[in-house]
Amino acid sequence: MTEAAAKTKRGEPVIRTAPMPSDMNGNGDIFGGWVLSQMDIAGGIMAARRAMGRVATVAVDSMTFKQPIKVGDVVSIYATVTRVGRTSISVHMETIVARRLDPEEIKVTEGTFIYVAIDDQGRPRPIAPVAP
Repeated sequence: MTEAAAKTKRGEPVIRTAPMPSDMNGNGDIFGGWVLSQMDIAGGIMAARRAMGRVATVAVDSMTFKQPIKVGDVVSIYATVTRVGRTSISVHMETIVARRLDPEEIKVTEGTFIYVAIDDQGRPRPIAPVAP
């Protein structure tokens, strides 16, 4: 799948990384918290771009773990802004992995995170509408 096709289907590619052995739990899989952290970073990037400034995470509206992530997987997070309110932005993300020696992509998590645009004092601020 080309990058342009992936962007249309899954959203914009925001992060690509690989977990390390220090990110493993006792079962040999990657901690769910590590995945949540990477998704929060990706969603924050998307929300800040749309808000044109600082944002803070206020909620994880939904989160589904479908498959484990292993050490050596290439982890890609795709994001789409799905809703913009007066001060808040919802970002839906999909986490896709390619196993070490297998080029097939697998969706391992998806979720929707909510961010609020904030000013320099950390107070909510309005988000400018998108120009037509």
